Amino acid sequence: MLSPLRLEPAFAPPALPMAAASVIRYAAGEEIFAEGDTADLVYELVEGTVRTGRLLRDGRRQIDAFHFAGEAFGFEAGDVHRTTAEAVGEVAVRIVRRRALSDLAARDGDVARRLYQVTIAGLQRSQDHVLMLGRRSACERVAGLLLLLADRAGGSEIDLPMSRQDMADYLGLTIETVSRTLTQFSQEGLIALPTVRHVELLERDALEALCE
Repeated sequence: MLSPLRLEPAFAPPALPMAAASVIRYAAGEEIFAEGDTADLVYELVEGTVRTGRLLRDGRRQIDAFHFAGEAFGFEAGDVHRTTAEAVGEVAVRIVRRRALSDLAARDGDVARRLYQVTIAGLQRSQDHVLMLGRRSACERVAGLLLLLADRAGGSEIDLPMSRQDMADYLGLTIETVSRTLTQFSQEGLIALPTVRHVELLERDALEALCE
């Protein structure tokens, strides 16, 4: 059974014409593709959560994105992947050859428009991440991530699919800082933490104010 710890996006991501493509399941922590691999496949997440990122020269890991059910990933401008993709929990991924999708887009204007929309959605996520990392304090970064996840979940309650370490590597912080900040938010009444993986936003306006 696939892990229930996942976020359904509140918006409807642009669907790709991949219904007939192969579906492959990956276990938690399993690598889907690695940095430097040939980028000849395109992926659509059917269920679960995937993280993409790379190892820095000093050995630290930088996660550049989390992908949720319904989202496509693995698109590259060049011939190789610039990041590594791993399953956060158990996932199901639909896979199609990049060339086949490109050929279809060349023949079908609707497919071409959907590919364009997917590309723009990915660019917007990257821009949001850059803005998040540009915030100076840990409180601003953690609040920004919680709001982003709440928006994708479509409500004020979040079942976190990722670990505290994943959050830290996405935000450019230490795991101790992330944990301390979440505890601080809880003590201030901004959020509730019934369990390690469940977060309830109690004062969304206050969290948004931190990000202004």
